[in-house]
Amino acid sequence: MVTGTDFTLPPGTARGTFEAPDGVRLSFLQSGERSARPSFLLLPGWSMPAWIWAGQFGPLAADRAVFALDPRGQGESDRPAEGYDIRTRARDLHAFAASIAPVVVVGWSLAALETLHAIRQFGSMPFAGVVLVDSSVGEEPAPPPGSPFIDALQADRESALDGFVRAVFASGRPEAEVRALVDGALRMPLAASIALFPRDIPREYWREVVRSIELPLLYAVSAQFQEQAWNLRLQRPRTQVEVFHRSGHALFADEPDRFNRLLIHFARKIGSQGA
Repeated sequence: MVTGTDFTLPPGTARGTFEAPDGVRLSFLQSGERSARPSFLLLPGWSMPAWIWAGQFGPLAADRAVFALDPRGQGESDRPAEGYDIRTRARDLHAFAASIAPVVVVGWSLAALETLHAIRQFGSMPFAGVVLVDSSVGEEPAPPPGSPFIDALQADRESALDGFVRAVFASGRPEAEVRALVDGALRMPLAASIALFPRDIPREYWREVVRSIELPLLYAVSAQFQEQAWNLRLQRPRTQVEVFHRSGHALFADEPDRFNRLLIHFARKIGSQGA
């Protein structure tokens, strides 16, 4: 059952639970009917809940099943004392994907890196295709360092989160939605939220992984990562690149109609190639 913490989800969306390999309870949202076609698996970014994909559920579920996972520590999932390193979270998502395989995995921001790490560490078996959404993948130019944001979190966490949430959208969002996202992020312990950033992994690692992916790959970015996207396309010509010039970091919320059409077309193209 969908709870009151889920913001404006369409009818027909249900909430379920999945046990991670170490026993942690992960919560997920589901809509649409499963079939032989790959389902969509939507993964939110740093500290965000599964329901941030609310604008995707109705349109995507009309085409195939849709799942959105609350990673450990986020949304309605358990908040254990440990496991906030990228290997554990990648293992979580890989295990969940395997339980509903095949899937077209859609990873936003931090979740894009967790997806890449899952493929490198645990294999690509559950995935039929990969969509990376507005995340730095190690190509040039490098994004600004994240330490000022971490400092801001440690100095005044609530204020930093409020600014972060507002900044990810180019479109104005209802105050109730902003507040719900901030309150949800505050539920994770501060140390755990900082541990999520894979600062000990060099940028070259992500570049190597993404260039070596054999699966169909879509890289959807806002203007901040367009140069990285085109550089990846030069090195991996079969990459599909889409730039959302009018969107912020949460481009799927700023331009949901375009984003949803893009995902449906990408998934259908995978199906026709496999037929």
